[in-house]
Amino acid sequence: MNELRQRVLVVEDEAEIRRFVRLALESAGYETHEAEGLQRGLIEAATRRPDLLVVDLGLPDGDGVELIRELRSWSAAPVIVLSARTGEDDKIAALDAGADDYLVKPFGAGELLARVRAQLRRQTLQTPDGEPVIRFGDICIDLARRRVQRGDEDLHLTPIEYKLLTCLASQPDRVITHQQLLKAVWGPGHAEDTHYVRVHMANLRKKVEAQPSMPAHLLTEAGIGYRFRG
Repeated sequence: MNELRQRVLVVEDEAEIRRFVRLALESAGYETHEAEGLQRGLIEAATRRPDLLVVDLGLPDGDGVELIRELRSWSAAPVIVLSARTGEDDKIAALDAGADDYLVKPFGAGELLARVRAQLRRQTLQTPDGEPVIRFGDICIDLARRRVQRGDEDLHLTPIEYKLLTCLASQPDRVITHQQLLKAVWGPGHAEDTHYVRVHMANLRKKVEAQPSMPAHLLTEAGIGYRFRG
């Protein structure tokens, strides 16, 4: 019996890195396809319909951010960025364009595969075929009733705290930038008010984390935003 394998498209112009990534993915059982540039990457993405893309930012015929932005106009497939660019501005630009994660070169095969598994798991968890309930630790979020409980006790969250929690928890393992959270929770007029997020996140952690100073679920991505881990 042939098992349907998940497809990954690698868009990377450096042959050695492309080969390294392909071998790592194939060793883990993924069907892997390759592209050397932006335009070829978009063509391969349209024809192969991959479950996930691994994209370098420094492509010979354009910037990977443009590829991600174009892809997001017609595909929700998760995107992991590979890049030698370490600046926060570069990371934020890629994530705001629609990337889901950002891995800085050099990197190990183990870390890459862990990121791939996390993104594909997130994609599976978001499939709307079950009850609208999110569980993590001893917390249960009932989306239909807008109710949050720890065990049998209700947690009393403010409307802002509830929006923050559900925005993050509904997208597990994805890096959400400050700007994305501000737009989703406060609206487009608050793009620069990052202190809003920090204050309310600190209050939210006190209510849902067992150790607010060492959060296990609402994780900080320094200088960029937050990530939810279930």
